[in-house]
Order: sequence, then C-alpha cells, then structure tokens
Amino acid sequence: MVKKNVMVVFGGKSGEHEVSLMSAASILRAINKEKYNVITVGITMEGVWKYYEGAIDEIESGAWEGKTNLIAESNPQSCTAKIIPKDTGVGMLAIGNEKTQKIDVVFPVLHGPMGEDGTIQGLLEMMNMPYVGAGVLASAVAMDKAVAKKLFQSEGIAQADFLVIYRKKYMEDKDKYIHMIEEGFKYPVFVKPANLGSSVGISKAKNREQLYEAIEIASKYDRKIVIEEFIDAREIECSVLGNDDPIASLPAEIIPSHEFYDYQDKYFDGKSQYFIPADLPEELINKVRELAVKAYRLIDCTGLARIDFFVERKTNRILLNEINTMPGFTKISMYPKMWEVTGIPYEELIDRLIELAIERYQDKNQ
Repeated sequence: MVKKNVMVVFGGKSGEHEVSLMSAASILRAINKEKYNVITVGITMEGVWKYYEGAIDEIESGAWEGKTNLIAESNPQSCTAKIIPKDTGVGMLAIGNEKTQKIDVVFPVLHGPMGEDGTIQGLLEMMNMPYVGAGVLASAVAMDKAVAKKLFQSEGIAQADFLVIYRKKYMEDKDKYIHMIEEGFKYPVFVKPANLGSSVGISKAKNREQLYEAIEIASKYDRKIVIEEFIDAREIECSVLGNDDPIASLPAEIIPSHEFYDYQDKYFDGKSQYFIPADLPEELINKVRELAVKAYRLIDCTGLARIDFFVERKTNRILLNEINTMPGFTKISMYPKMWEVTGIPYEELIDRLIELAIERYQDKNQ
C-alpha cells in the first residue's frame, strides 16, 4: 500500500493557539503511521510557517515555537515552510531552499480566526489541494456568530434572542448602547466576540458594571460583538460527520464547573462533567440529532462539526447555540468522545476525516 502524505498544520495567530497545539499533538499521537506519512507544519503567533520534526510533546507544550525560532535566528531559511501548487490535487511543501515534500492532503488543526474561518481553506482551494473539514463558506459562516444567527433566524430555527453591536460605534457612545441592551434584555446576559471559539472572550454580565467590562473584553478580540439573552438551560452538544450524507452522534450534556462552560473549564481545570448520551428522553435525543444535521446542511458543512444546543429546563425547548467547524480534537475533547461512545474510536475518526477530505475533493473535480 502506498502511503499518503498528510500535512498536519497547527498553531496559528488566533486566541485559540494553545488549543490548536493540544489538538494537533493528540492527532499526531493517534494517526495511523502505517497508512500515512505525516508532515508537521506549525504557524507561529506571528504568522510564520515552520516545518517541524521534533517531539510531539514539544508541540503540545509550545516549546516547538521557541526552538524553531532559535534555528531560524542562526539560519533564517532552515525551517521556513512554503506551500507550492504542483499537479491537480497535489501540492509541494518547500522547506527552506533545499528540500521539498509532496502533500496529498492537508489536515488543518487550526481553531478560531485565520484558521477555522475560511482563510486557510481559501488558500488550499487556490492551491487545488484536498483538506480536512468544512469549505470556505461553511467555515466563514460558522465562525461569525452574528451572520450564523441571522441565517438560522431566517430559517426559523429557535435560538436565544441576540443583538449585534460594533466596537467603533459603541466606543462613540457607550451609554447609548448600554441603555439599548438594558431595554432589550434582562440581566444576566452573555457577551461574545462574533468571531472566536473555545469560549475565548465570552463573559456573563449580571449588572451594568459587568456589562461595560464584558464588552471591553469582547472588543479586544473582534470589532463585532454579540449580546445574547441568558437561557436557563442544559448545555447539550452533538457531533456531526460526513459530506453529502452526514450522520450525528449521540449527544452529550456538559455540566460546567464554572458559571458557564468557559475556556479555562474546557481545557485546563478538568473539573467539568459530561454525560454521553445526555440524560434526555429518546424523543428529545433524536430531535437534537436531527437538528444537528439540519444546521450542518444549512451552512453546507463538510467533514466535521460540533453543534451546540441549549435545552430549556422548564420546557425542554431545544435552542441552537452555535456550530464549530473545527472543534477541539484532543482525545478528551467532546467531539471525538461523542463519536467514541456512538461507535467510532478516535483513530478511526481521524482516518474517516482524511477519507472525507479526499472524497470531497474528488467530487468537486469530477
């Protein structure tokens, strides 16, 4: 069997840089080395692409970035990586000025802006190379919570009430916007950067003082800010896998250790609890899975996505929260955990995603 060359890209310039390193390290440990030749390329926080051949642990810890930068200081071309289009469906990775490596498929393990938002997907489309995950449109729409919410609203999909404000306009007249929010919502409210994931920059504001602070935090990450009503609800997630015929996993319920499932709770504290499948009536589980596939298809998603829902405690009403087209992908992340319980182990899931990437590419280029 001829091995395919898979380029795993990690890091990136977004606020989710650390999460990407953890996801990539987990994938690199599990990917079938008998089936794939794995080429690793990291993108530094400054946006420099670096070819990396060191230990996986040093990717996870972030040490790879310092070490490759030290190499770069003594020999600026030694580990700098460039993608070069070659033949249809095949790219070349140029390392410095000496070495090239054929690439059959790219696995962009990048979370957040400049990675999960259609940017690297557009680059790879221009290079005419197969890649894992959603295409340009689905990636961009899912990343922009404001646009996604308006799309779901137009399709009559239930979700929390929301308001979108812009940083520049807000800074011109803060009091005006604070009063507008207070007229439209009761405290508490959630304040989110429109374009970010992993709960980075999200705050729960319980009063006016906290609202000012929450908007200041969110505005550090994006020019567009989403204000969202608080829903007394259970947090339910569902994994979706596939291209034209996507399937949904058994859903999970998250029990946060903090007031909500924030960045620290997701990736570092390890105190949150989850239940797979979620303790919901079978009818409700089926409805969550159906809605997950509906939302996935609505944005024309391919490859994978994790769909997040609220299930209102008093009514069992299901509300769509958001779609993540490149969710956290460590072995303990919710996306692979849900598939593991549903019947697809982590190693097989990686294999399927690579196969789906090639399938999507071949379908587009028939």
